[in-house]
Amino acid sequence: MNRRVAVAILSVMLAGLQYRFWIGDGGVYETGRQQVAVEARIADNAKLQLRNAALQAEVDDLRAGGAAIETHARKSLGMVKREETFFLVVNATAGDVATP
Repeated sequence: MNRRVAVAILSVMLAGLQYRFWIGDGGVYETGRQQVAVEARIADNAKLQLRNAALQAEVDDLRAGGAAIETHARKSLGMVKREETFFLVVNATAGDVATP
């Protein structure tokens, strides 16, 4: 009888340890989920680092000289010099053209 009780107690303890190993806090499933989340963060960080590098290069160009500032002003603000003529070219699509 003592042997059966000891086996039963050990079986319950083993089941509890297995539950904790597979499902409990810090178990295999949670570790897998955390690893996927870390990999997603690493990918996001890589994209953001590329974007930051491009922005830093643009800032460096703007600080370095007038050509970059002029280009930025032309694209963003529509800057036109006094001797230049501005032409606006509009591409007409089928929906924009009025038919008589």
